Amino acid sequence: MVRLSIVVPLYNEEDNVFLLYQAIKSALEGKVRHYEIVLIDDGSSDATFRRAASLVETDSRVRVVLFRRNYGQTAAMAAGIKTARGDVIVTMDGDLQNDPSDIPKLLALIEDGYDIAVGWRRKRKDDFARVFISQIANRIMARVMGVAVRDSGCSLKAYRASLIQDMPMYGEMHRFIPALSKLAGARLAQIEVKHHPRRFGVSKYGFSRIYKVMLDIISIRALLSYARHSLSWLATMSFLVFVTGTAFITASLFDGPDKSVVDTCIGVLLVSLSLFLMAWTFLGRLFSAVEPGATDYAALNTILASRIASLRENAS
Repeated sequence: MVRLSIVVPLYNEEDNVFLLYQAIKSALEGKVRHYEIVLIDDGSSDATFRRAASLVETDSRVRVVLFRRNYGQTAAMAAGIKTARGDVIVTMDGDLQNDPSDIPKLLALIEDGYDIAVGWRRKRKDDFARVFISQIANRIMARVMGVAVRDSGCSLKAYRASLIQDMPMYGEMHRFIPALSKLAGARLAQIEVKHHPRRFGVSKYGFSRIYKVMLDIISIRALLSYARHSLSWLATMSFLVFVTGTAFITASLFDGPDKSVVDTCIGVLLVSLSLFLMAWTFLGRLFSAVEPGATDYAALNTILASRIASLRENAS
């Protein structure tokens, strides 16, 4: 019998805690015999922890992790995943926008042999700007990673615990685990899930996360390039930036005094950036040649590959 752990980060969700608990219980009643609910209070300033802790007194399947301050969604998920005791781990948001009734569908995919099942919010109930930016980010991630995950921002996912537990996470890394796992050989399934408008509270993870996600995309792309001994994309980028900067400096020689200063500043900035990128390219190649461990893109790919190989051996 599969043991299931449901990991839910919470941040100022006092009005949603009990409703979420009831929805999870209702969704799993008669379908999943052994399960636990791991609630992570990410440094809430309202009554979220108190209400979550009260559930522990009435239901032994509920466990609560408390952060002294707000560390962010990835840190909360990582703590919950590390604490989980199930064979399969399902992650989801605590704002009632994810629907717990989709959990059995994700679990069925894992039981069918998939290593990861990812939710796809096809009919997403958020404002247009948020949905549009998310779609653009998903396309960029698919282009950079080479793996098309339809909705990497959907928190409703199911993992084999042996694959995901104790995995190092930082920034917005939880978004990239499915794609990285797929690159390492994991069996990935994507399924349409329901999405509801937020009923209580406000979103805690807004547009300020965009720059973090983009920085992580750049970092992972660089690490993947190191791993493949190919930084040609970075060399090409630095060359194009250098040419553009040189063009601005050249144009400043023929402009008027006011525009000349602006063009010169832009040109110098771009040329400086190109030199930085060139240096990064050189150091990346040198480092990957001197230290073979650099080809493991922060050891994450190695961890994933070894765990997937272990899963395959156990299955056979």
